[in-house]
Amino acid sequence: MAHLRFSALDKIQDRVKINVVAPSQKISDYFGALTFGTGEMKASLSPTIFNKVSFAIENRKKIDEETAEAVAAAVRVWAMNKGITHFTHWFQPLTGATAEKHDAFYDPQKGIENLKGSELVQQEPDASSFPNGGIRSTFEARGYTAWDPSSPIFIYGSTLCIPTIFVAFTGEALDYKAPLLKALDAVDKAATKVCRIFDRNVSRVTASLGWEQEYFVVDKALYDARPDLVLAGRTVFGHNPARGQQLDDHYFGAIPTRIYDFMKDMEIHAHQVGIPLRTRHNEVAPSQFEAAPMFGPVNVATDQNQLLKDLMNRVADVHGLKVLFHEKPFAGLNGSGKHNNWSLVTDTGVNLYQPTSSARENLMFLVFLISTIKAVYEHADLLRASIASAGNDYRLGANEAPPAIISVFLGTTLSSVLDELEKNGNIKIEKGDNLYMKLGIDQIPEIILDNTDRNRTSPFAFTGNKFEFRAVGGDANVSNPMTVLNLIVADQLSDFHDQLVRRIDLGEEKRLATIEILRDYIKSSKNIRFEGDGYSSEWEKEALKRGLSNVRDTPRALDFLMTKSAKNLFKKHGVMNEIEIEARHEIMLENYILKVQIEARVMGDLALNHIIPTSIIYQNKLIQNANGLKGLGIDASEIIETIKELSQYISTVRKLTYEMIEARKSANLKEYARDKAISYCDEVKNTYFDQIRYAVDKLELLVDDEDWPLVKYRELLFLR
Repeated sequence: MAHLRFSALDKIQDRVKINVVAPSQKISDYFGALTFGTGEMKASLSPTIFNKVSFAIENRKKIDEETAEAVAAAVRVWAMNKGITHFTHWFQPLTGATAEKHDAFYDPQKGIENLKGSELVQQEPDASSFPNGGIRSTFEARGYTAWDPSSPIFIYGSTLCIPTIFVAFTGEALDYKAPLLKALDAVDKAATKVCRIFDRNVSRVTASLGWEQEYFVVDKALYDARPDLVLAGRTVFGHNPARGQQLDDHYFGAIPTRIYDFMKDMEIHAHQVGIPLRTRHNEVAPSQFEAAPMFGPVNVATDQNQLLKDLMNRVADVHGLKVLFHEKPFAGLNGSGKHNNWSLVTDTGVNLYQPTSSARENLMFLVFLISTIKAVYEHADLLRASIASAGNDYRLGANEAPPAIISVFLGTTLSSVLDELEKNGNIKIEKGDNLYMKLGIDQIPEIILDNTDRNRTSPFAFTGNKFEFRAVGGDANVSNPMTVLNLIVADQLSDFHDQLVRRIDLGEEKRLATIEILRDYIKSSKNIRFEGDGYSSEWEKEALKRGLSNVRDTPRALDFLMTKSAKNLFKKHGVMNEIEIEARHEIMLENYILKVQIEARVMGDLALNHIIPTSIIYQNKLIQNANGLKGLGIDASEIIETIKELSQYISTVRKLTYEMIEARKSANLKEYARDKAISYCDEVKNTYFDQIRYAVDKLELLVDDEDWPLVKYRELLFLR
């Protein structure tokens, strides 16, 4: 296999620069050119039809048959004018990836190109081979995709893509998008009701999301020469190079030329399909980078993130590169997260998490801030379950990412405001050059805006005008955590609204009743607030005292999804029924099992078929050398010590690998998915992975570099 490594290294030297030319020097000239957005609809639809579509999108209403026919005809003409011959319903099954089945516009029976309104609105892909968690039997193949008009239709490659939900014949959701749309509807209704108590002009609230996508980029030839990267998405072996990220010189450094060309090309394609990318930079680890867009509606932003990940892989391939989204592709280096910057915005243009100079708006700000903290406190375990995955288990709590303990960071100023509000007293904040937040309520102190540093160790941090959910994994579909976050906030806002209305009906003054409810929320949720170092062992001890969960692995984190309170919460707001929740639990456990199983198989294959044979060959070379030295009467003791060391690690790798294989076989005998997942976690992964890796990585240091079969970290990370 060593020849593959050196062949791959040779290919890097032969790489030819890809000349990237944008359609125009101004992004605005081509932004959204491949998206059937508002401008295209307005230009191609009659005013009546356009108004109907706009009303349906804004108010989450169904589009009638006549309107669907008009949109289908217009979007077909638009696509065909751009050379497109096929269309697809683009959906997000519970695999974590996207799915598509292409159909031609051409109708052989009529001999014309056509797209019916019914084909735009609904299609019937085979649902039997997608994960369903027991909802469907294998022989029950029928499933439906249904158009989601709130997310723009776009052209990707040579296909017209229609964003859709995906449901079973019996109506249960088989995708991530359907529950997300329901959760967004729930938070809209709950937030709007609360807003209208303070501002009657508010008629709608939209959840906003700005994600930050971290990722690694390596040369494709080197990637192809690493079976573990190809099959598992991460390196199961590999000794840390002499230089990693310890110099802190990669973070925000100059972007390497080849990566810059890839980024530029990727951004051109992203802008054409309407993804509003603005930020690009080097991340902490070598060969790690980040892309981030402008904020947008949660539903559209999640679609764009899934689309971007696929687009990045396709563009990288043209440049002879490979993008890695796994949360921990390289041991000893920072992993990749996907920070979810989330807020709620009214149709009157008010960010509900933005303090202002208006007393009314600031009271409303406190309502939403404190209600969100309370929601996270009440449902921290469910929020933890929403980010659980085999990949994220390697990252969370690894002194580079937030811990598995869910907590909320506010900063010293806001924390002091909440503490004072709890006591119902006053504090004095010295005035400086900052903008103050006034409430018009005697017992609430002024708040200085943006005067608190961020806490990168917090999984859920307030950052001035939004919350940043930092614990989401780099390879995750953000629909899952966004569904849970919007759902729990919707539930808490509903509770606040009902309490406040009851108090007002009993004759209490609105502002004073609001303060009393908020004081109760602050007291009851205080344990979730933490301002310190989330990486520290002291925080683990403190969190235990506070009664906060610290669940480090996915199988046990997913237990929270199956609690009675979680099921009641999803059911109460119509987001998922019990069948759908149990199906998701089963699917997520199965996904965990398969991911760990694949990693174990890759480890076994590499160890037994590549590492051990290579090490033995090198060992035999040393034996021949030692015997030759002895024949010449030269001391060979140092070489003999190396031979013994090699023999020790070879034996360790062989012994532990066979034990791991037996543990895997034992795990496979477990009848229930949860038992099997825990067995894979405890008895396979936690027991053997690190031990086998340690011995293999020691062999990498001992075996001649010319003989070592795997591409090394220094090559993967520094050669592009």
